This record gives sequence, C-alpha cells and structure tokens, in this order.
Amino acid sequence: MSKQVIRTDKAPAPLGPYNQAIATSGQMLFVAGQISLDPQSGQIVGEGDITAQTQQVMANLEAILKEAGANWEDVVKTSVFLTDLANFVPMNQVYAEYFLEDTAPARACVEVSRLPKDVLVEIECIAVID
Repeated sequence: MSKQVIRTDKAPAPLGPYNQAIATSGQMLFVAGQISLDPQSGQIVGEGDITAQTQQVMANLEAILKEAGANWEDVVKTSVFLTDLANFVPMNQVYAEYFLEDTAPARACVEVSRLPKDVLVEIECIAVID
C-alpha cells in the first residue's frame, strides 16, 4: 500500500513533524487534527469562543478534504477533542451544519486537559476517497 501526502495552503501548516493528511492507495484519507488557526495569518481565530473556533476548524478540515478530492459526505469517522465538555452543545451546533444526521460519520468526543495553542477544540477525521 502506498501513501500520498496531502498539503494545501488553504489550511494551517502543521505545527510539528506531521502532515495535514495522508491518502492511501486503499482509498482512505486520514486528516490530522485541526485547530482554529487561520491559514493566512497563523493566528488563532475566536480566542475563547467555541463557536468561532469550531467554524474555523471545520473550514480547515474542508480545505484539506477538498485538496484530496473528498467532501463531507466521504467522511466516515471524526474525533473531537474539547478542553471542556460544557462546550459540547455549541460545538455540536456548528458540527451539525456539515453533516446530515442520517448519514453523519461515526464520532468520538472526549474532554482533554489541554490542546495546542490553548484552543478549545480540535477535530480530526477519516474519509473514504475514490
């Protein structure tokens, strides 16, 4: 099985030794966790605002999916990391704008003690691509 690195300047550059996404010859796309970094400025969007941060995270994920030739309908699994589960409802309201309830991907959502750059949310996903 071979792999292809997926990169786009429409999403933030990695903050460490990883790539935005990896596509495999087995038609799987693994998208690294995205935080609310603006890809142009490199600054956090929505400091302290879970709704604004989730919107930026989803925009970053969408840019990477698009670069790989995928879209939200191709996503089969997401993992959501929140620094406070009290933010679940507003995060979920934004998240729900991207997925139809009857075809939404499998999802895990966990509270973590801290995320990079002290953001409130990070989301990663796995998609099936053609």
